[in-house]
Amino acid sequence: MKGALAWPFLRLYLLTLFYFSANSILNVIIPLQGSSLGASNTTIGIVMGAYLFTTMLLRPWAGHIIQKRGPIKVLRTILILNGAALILYTFTGLEGYFVARMLQGVCTAFFSMALQLGIIDALPEKERSQGISMYSLCAYLPGIVGPLLALGIWQPGEMGSFAVTMIAIAILTGVVGFTAKIDDPSDGQTGRGGQGQANANVKTETFSAFGPFFKNPHLLACSVLMLTSSLVFGAVTAFIPLYALQIAGGHAGVFLMLQAGTVVLARFVLRKKIPSDGKWRASFIMGVMLILAVAAQSVSLSAAGGFVFFYVGAVLMGIAQALLYPTLTTYLTFVLPQASRNVLIGLFIATADLGVSLGGIIMGPVADLSSYSFMYMLCALLGVAMTLFAYERRKALTEAKAA
Repeated sequence: MKGALAWPFLRLYLLTLFYFSANSILNVIIPLQGSSLGASNTTIGIVMGAYLFTTMLLRPWAGHIIQKRGPIKVLRTILILNGAALILYTFTGLEGYFVARMLQGVCTAFFSMALQLGIIDALPEKERSQGISMYSLCAYLPGIVGPLLALGIWQPGEMGSFAVTMIAIAILTGVVGFTAKIDDPSDGQTGRGGQGQANANVKTETFSAFGPFFKNPHLLACSVLMLTSSLVFGAVTAFIPLYALQIAGGHAGVFLMLQAGTVVLARFVLRKKIPSDGKWRASFIMGVMLILAVAAQSVSLSAAGGFVFFYVGAVLMGIAQALLYPTLTTYLTFVLPQASRNVLIGLFIATADLGVSLGGIIMGPVADLSSYSFMYMLCALLGVAMTLFAYERRKALTEAKAA
């Protein structure tokens, strides 16, 4: 096999699979273990949210350092740090979990950038989309089986199996990662001084992008939608393992498996339905946001209505998650200024990271003051608000593009 399916790239996809396997397990274990230790939803939300909040802060810098040092050097350093974070989970409590989540956030900011930039640089143009698609698929696959595995190994006060699993994943990820190879086209092409100048230029571009962030109507609209939707996705990730315990017939592993499986399937089956003409398809985006609202409301009603509402919410949540991000990203690639497009899209991606982290940080206190059912009803109302927002923006964005 050649191109994106050649062995060096298959090794990178396998590395991605191992790397994200740990997080698919931790997303279930941390809330359950936190609850067994007497932690409030607020505390659990902060611990869960620390991961992507750290990723968001460091993601803009990751590209600069990878550009200067090369993806392989950065990758190997990150794998050592990731192994330390996973081992930290095995012998600490919530305070240690918080530190480990932040370390994982650092690792993910650099890991995802190193692999994606490495794949993009090493593959010919006609193979790049396939390589990135394979990377994305392998990043999602652990979410299908990881939650079920987590519930199988978790027992209150008996964390031996969890410790063995984390150590095994750390070792496997390290072995595969340290033997991986990525062609670095920058090697030998520029000296340290040239790299430093390029890096300085990119930093300047990044800081200058924050001004247009609020002035560009296209970027602002997409970011508001992505931030709010990601907040709902983050609330699901952080608290479904605990909410499922209150639902007759509810099983967190099955819920998260259905959600992740739907994301993978929907992105394949519905890939041709995603608009790719640079027009603001208000009706399409409103439909996606309505699906998100119905999904959250279905999850909210499951406390009284039972597991059917629970699992229907999981499938609808997966459909919304599968369609929203590629739709908004594709739209931005058409309408953003070419000179600053990559940096501005990077800021857009950061809003997704921020939203997921806020789903735990903000919705944790809401759950403490009310209930999980009320919290997810609030998420549904946010989805309805974003449906109206997408409709309200249609005229302004059409005029902005015409201008």
